[in-house]
Amino acid sequence: MTIRESQRLAGMSVAIALAAAASAQPTSVVGGPHNLSAGGTGPVRAASETEVCIFCHAPHNTSPIQPLWNRALPPDGYSIYTSRALDANPGQPTGASKMCLSCHDGTIALGAVVSRGAPIAMAGGVTTMQNGHGRIGTDLRDDHPVSFTYDAALSAREPKLRSPAALPAEIKLDANQELQCTTCHDAHNDSNGAFLVAPNAASQICTSCHMVGTTTVAGHAACDACHQPHTAPSGPYLLRGANATQTCQRCHDGSVPDAPNLRADLGKPWHHDTRSPVDPPDPQTEHTGCTSCHDPHTMGRGAGTAPSTHANFGRIAGMNASGAPVAAALTEAEVCFRCHADGNSQQPRVARRIVQNNTRLEFALNATSSHPVLGPGHNSNVPSLMAPWAVSSVLYCSDCHASESGASAGGSGPSGTHGSVNSPILIARYETADNSSESASAYALCYRCHDRASILDDRSFKGHNKHIVGLRTPCSACHDSHGIAPSQGNSVNNTNLINFATGIVQPNSAGKLEFRDTGTYRGQCSLKCHGTEHAGTAYP
Repeated sequence: MTIRESQRLAGMSVAIALAAAASAQPTSVVGGPHNLSAGGTGPVRAASETEVCIFCHAPHNTSPIQPLWNRALPPDGYSIYTSRALDANPGQPTGASKMCLSCHDGTIALGAVVSRGAPIAMAGGVTTMQNGHGRIGTDLRDDHPVSFTYDAALSAREPKLRSPAALPAEIKLDANQELQCTTCHDAHNDSNGAFLVAPNAASQICTSCHMVGTTTVAGHAACDACHQPHTAPSGPYLLRGANATQTCQRCHDGSVPDAPNLRADLGKPWHHDTRSPVDPPDPQTEHTGCTSCHDPHTMGRGAGTAPSTHANFGRIAGMNASGAPVAAALTEAEVCFRCHADGNSQQPRVARRIVQNNTRLEFALNATSSHPVLGPGHNSNVPSLMAPWAVSSVLYCSDCHASESGASAGGSGPSGTHGSVNSPILIARYETADNSSESASAYALCYRCHDRASILDDRSFKGHNKHIVGLRTPCSACHDSHGIAPSQGNSVNNTNLINFATGIVQPNSAGKLEFRDTGTYRGQCSLKCHGTEHAGTAYP
């Protein structure tokens, strides 16, 4: 056999071996998008080059980087991932990650290999990695962080990260114990799709490192339903939307039958402002995101019982009745207190004699008087209460603040504090303007719990009918619907939620603006209202 015949047979053997490999493992390098040769099946191919491995490796004339690396490494100059959620400090890419980026950052020609004097020509005039075909770019702030040390010290600082000793065999760190692209990707094996080192149908790769809890909401079980590891629209949050709200509304917009449609509520005149803060936080503080009240990783289904948190809150942070932050709120109010208690810059809707915007203090168990949100109320004489409400009942904040079209309001829409046509996110109408005509609709919020007939029949305060019907004075003129903080009121002047609205009620000519409780269903008023002076005017 001649040398030429031997070479021809050897070439045939290589071709047969490659064909067999492609047939047996159609998702290997040969059969996958990393085959940049002219015979590759991916969208990016060489014009005529038939060698497969040469685009990354060569046996001779390579760079001094193992394993027989055939490409120049890009210079440092990447914008690096940073986030409050990451306790590590990634630097410029190193090791295998930098090798991957020599193609995937789009700065070096795909055919620029060290072993050739001239770049390999690519078909269709393609030079570098294209958008939509694996190009990551040089801005890594919207990509999963790489090239940081993942050690026991890091997992100790971040309890939601597994110890590196507990990582499955497929999830490998490099020799320096750094997490690299190769921790999740195997460039030579595409059998799991996206060159992943293991199947990720049930987020096994994600949960190999991340311990985020469990959820019974099927749509939240897969990490990639909400997250994407590369070129994420949200930047460091790695979300599929520009922020948490846009990500949530990919399903919660009416397009998914089992997901409540929240788009309509969030577009109502009064709604929680869901412009998610950027990372680090935006100087504007008067906004929130869906994840301020819901932890999508741990939320469940089912109704709650006041004051406990709802199942769909999940394990969400809060502030307790003492003003201390808690990792997992136990009550709905503790979630609300995160924004509406200490540090709340929003002023009360109705200007009052006693000014207070800290709802934690207004609802305190030792408050002078309050609606029973943290525990049963102090007043055992409330003849207007309608079943199932009783003086021992406890309320949710969302019993008053919720969508007027939600199921809890008798409608067919989603319940919750997302938005309402009634200010401020009230489940029913509540007029606060003076000279409002009394009707079942004008004070529908109050009449959800308090019997209208009892109020108009003066069964508690003997002047109810005269004031709200005859003088057209709103309930809010006398009553502060949240409560009066213990340090600001007392049991003589501020029982029964009495805290006069100063836009309607003013001091009398003697400078007095007060109510005095003189016994059950009895009291005295010193004030000026609708031009009428009261100086110790008593009732009944």
